[in-house]
Amino acid sequence: MTLGLTSAKIHLPYVEPFRIARAHGGDGMSSVIVELRNPAWPGLVGRGEGYPDAYYGETLETIEVVLEVLMRTLSGEVLERAAADPEAGLEAIGDAFDTAIANHGAAKCALDMAVHDLVGQRLGRPVYDLLGLSADIGPTDFTVGIDEPAIVAERAARHANFPALKIKVGGPSDLETLEAVRRVFSGPIRVDANTGWTPDQGARLIADMVRLGVELIEQPFPAHRLDQLRWLQERSELPLVADESAITIRDLDGLVGVVDGVNVKLAKCGGPGPARRMLARAKELGFKTFLGCMEETSLGIAASAHVASLADWIDLDGCLLISGDPFEGLDLDPGCRWQLTAAPGLGIRRRAA
Repeated sequence: MTLGLTSAKIHLPYVEPFRIARAHGGDGMSSVIVELRNPAWPGLVGRGEGYPDAYYGETLETIEVVLEVLMRTLSGEVLERAAADPEAGLEAIGDAFDTAIANHGAAKCALDMAVHDLVGQRLGRPVYDLLGLSADIGPTDFTVGIDEPAIVAERAARHANFPALKIKVGGPSDLETLEAVRRVFSGPIRVDANTGWTPDQGARLIADMVRLGVELIEQPFPAHRLDQLRWLQERSELPLVADESAITIRDLDGLVGVVDGVNVKLAKCGGPGPARRMLARAKELGFKTFLGCMEETSLGIAASAHVASLADWIDLDGCLLISGDPFEGLDLDPGCRWQLTAAPGLGIRRRAA
């Protein structure tokens, strides 16, 4: 029997304006939601989400095309093998995706997520259990986009219940912004420049960031400038974390000795299976691990949360930045930890209309 895949594009508005150094966020997020069905497993639906980022060469339209390519590698027999031996079977599916087409992490993420969700439901097991991981995960931070320093500080104050804040920088008033945030927030500040600094800027700001209690610096320079990242890391007592320079597991070896940490995102590397392997390999190589996200719905955030026990730092707030989330089943506890239950698969369902 032929597997069934449906996909739908969604667009949801931001709760408040959201801008980063290398792109304007516009009025909201757009992603693709997929639903995978196996006629041999009636009543079960595996769901996934692909968030395309033009920086990585993906659009809503490319996701639709690549999904057709990836589906040629799947069949009922392939899913049965994954259900019989989840560790080997699910990894084999990820390998087949990579063989079918290079890159296109968001499209692979959508389908890999749906496969994990469907197999987990078939076996009555949550995805974290399929991956040999734990439901005990750390708290997420909350991200504030670039804006006028006073506006950023006001938003930071409203989210001061989070144990850490991630502040987007790379604008004209970075130091003023961080000073304003520190006046209203006493916890760790994580700084993300999204490739927006020059080496001189980075070197000039280090001492002030140490003074202000910044915990880490994420991707200050362009992705390909590993020489600049290494240069600043050698001069910084704060850890530098590669994001745009760390797309898949294949990038990790080249970052050894360049930065102290790497940011793994499902939409970059291809889904929960590849993310688990990338996080584990990063730890083997001695990196601090940061688990990040795009501005995804709670479906995408839930899939990330299922691998979050491997992360030292967690930045899974995408669904908190948008309005009209069509999914439910993922709850944040008072300590800002996403609660993973024993529900099979991802544990996420469509919100009643």
